Amino acid sequence: MRIIAILTVTTALTAFSSNAQEPVLLSEITLTAGSEATELSRSGSSVSVLDEDSLANRTGQPISQSISRLPGVTMTQSGPLGTTGNLQVRGAPAQYVPVIIDGIDVSDPAAGQPAFDIGGMTGANLGRVELLRGTQSSLYGSRAVGGVLSMQSLRPEQEGSHHRFAIEAGSFNTLLASYGVTLRQGGTDLAFSASRIHSDGFSAKDENDGNFERDGYDATRLNFYAAHELQNGAIIGLNGFWEKSEGDFDEFGGDITGTPGDEYNERESYGLRAFAQFSTGEVQHDVALTRYHIDRMSWTNGHGDPFVGTRTKLSWQGAMDLGGAGTRLIIGADTEKEKSEGNGDSRMTGAFAEIAVPISPRLDVNASLRRDEHSRFGGYTSGRLTAVYRANEDLLFRAAVGNGFRAPSLYELYDSYGNPDMEREESVTAELGVEKRWGDENYLRATAFYTEAENLIGFDRESVSCKSAVETGWPGCYAQVDGKARRKGVELDGRFAFGAGHALTASYTYTDSNVIANWADVPAHSLHLGVETEFTSGTTAGIALRYLAHRPGELEDFATVDLLFSHPLTENAQAYLRIENIFDKQYQLVDSYGTPDRSVYAGLRASF
Repeated sequence: MRIIAILTVTTALTAFSSNAQEPVLLSEITLTAGSEATELSRSGSSVSVLDEDSLANRTGQPISQSISRLPGVTMTQSGPLGTTGNLQVRGAPAQYVPVIIDGIDVSDPAAGQPAFDIGGMTGANLGRVELLRGTQSSLYGSRAVGGVLSMQSLRPEQEGSHHRFAIEAGSFNTLLASYGVTLRQGGTDLAFSASRIHSDGFSAKDENDGNFERDGYDATRLNFYAAHELQNGAIIGLNGFWEKSEGDFDEFGGDITGTPGDEYNERESYGLRAFAQFSTGEVQHDVALTRYHIDRMSWTNGHGDPFVGTRTKLSWQGAMDLGGAGTRLIIGADTEKEKSEGNGDSRMTGAFAEIAVPISPRLDVNASLRRDEHSRFGGYTSGRLTAVYRANEDLLFRAAVGNGFRAPSLYELYDSYGNPDMEREESVTAELGVEKRWGDENYLRATAFYTEAENLIGFDRESVSCKSAVETGWPGCYAQVDGKARRKGVELDGRFAFGAGHALTASYTYTDSNVIANWADVPAHSLHLGVETEFTSGTTAGIALRYLAHRPGELEDFATVDLLFSHPLTENAQAYLRIENIFDKQYQLVDSYGTPDRSVYAGLRASF
């Protein structure tokens, strides 16, 4: 059975594509829920997928906005596009959600608590986004406690060459242009894409509190992909990206008359991945070498603080069939070295095994086990067990349980605020889910989840154990936190299509927290509703509502409404209009930091 997009209100606007009269179909597979591509209907994990059409009319919009509409996800951003942005999954902060772009882990090795700053990334030239929820250390090693976010740039899908471009302009003097080309010829696949964005932005610290200086953003990004199939069936390839950006931000005190107002971040990063896929007898091998490098400088009042980090990883995976019943065994090993300028380096080496067993035509079970050895604190064993039962073609039950860990970062260990005796954080998660479908378009899915973490690393303002406190006499160090952090909750999402080209979509997440350290930054209730429709002229329209309630600290509940319109100009070209926050709601995602007022964006996209 072909799998329809199991998304939340993000799908409310996905119909705005060149084939908007048809339901948006995603690939039958998940690329992240196992060591190999797996049919969604055979995966016991919670997975959401956004395809290229889902993102098409949001070229210049932060990608985090699309992802945050998925179940279990909360977004925080300290101001406009280009300021610090974090995605939290099921209440786990960003450092517990590894981000992988084109097979390359882009979590920042030089950060205090390594995470990917998603605040400056848009949907330009992305072909696929996949979010895997729940602890996944048995597959992905350290940090995969809340889940894994994977993003993929354009890939060839048809023979011949194909071009696409988009241009978008709008509020805050924002202008984005992107171009992509793909080529499939014989056994060769090639892809290249480029994007450039400029925005004057608005004050990162809330303008309603008297802040006045605009905080702008400029970024250029390039992606490439090349793969070739040899005569013996082996595939070799190389892919990578390069990005350079500059973004303004505000210090905690905000904009003060008479100060320089020159706070900004410069960032340059690149990623490279060389890979080979081949077979020896009955074993299919996948070998990859990746390198990620980030060089960023944070400037304040004429003084710059450099942060330089690299991650180099070599991995091997072998897969084979066991018997004739469809059982699949995957084994592998990898070694990864992280380096942070000024804070030394560390190495993590791991080995894993995964087995996928079709117990019956209706029941699939997947089990994985991994052992990691860290050069600083020793070893850790993680495991995961998932199952999916297809009671019939339109009713599925899922279950998953696993444990995970996060190794302390080089900053937490060796920076002046760090502690070289820091130990790993540990976690366990479990979930139960049910999915009911009505035909190809209508569905309802519910998942109950539980997460528990202990031995967390937080910033203790009273600690005097670090180098900084000893030298200055002022307390404040990274330290292990006593107790446990617990999250439990429910995720709901569904879609109901009716008439010709009309649909309702919804998602809701309830999160109940028992929290220590810095795990309290999510609302108890998150609701997204959407309506989409298509007119006989081919014009499509959609409305999306976001509502967050029972938020942490002093943050108020709020609701925003967005509109999106699209109209076909030719068979391969569309014009669109996006209006965000149409009622000009004043709200904050991070205490004292601003968010966009009503804003309007118009765009044109085409392919040939």
